[in-house]
Amino acid sequence: MILIMTNLARRSDPSTSHQAASDLVASGRHSNQLEQVLEALKESPKPLTSAELAQQMGSDRYLTARRLPDLRKRGLVEQGGSVACTVRGTRAVTWRAL
Repeated sequence: MILIMTNLARRSDPSTSHQAASDLVASGRHSNQLEQVLEALKESPKPLTSAELAQQMGSDRYLTARRLPDLRKRGLVEQGGSVACTVRGTRAVTWRAL
């Protein structure tokens, strides 16, 4: 599955953010990250927070937190209610694969 996203940086972001976004897509890392996050979420029997998903993947929470909205824009995941995150101990929204 190949997923390509554009507009990863906002218009108001500095040029370095736009270059980083371009490099992320051009290198294929963006597509790989989307696939990894989606597959990990599909494997979960229950909705997860971005931190819980990152822990399950052995990844960084910022990676999952950035890729989940990208997947939502593609209609592949949906955002659920907020729960007490078992990793961070704070309230956070949950995500589930569609």
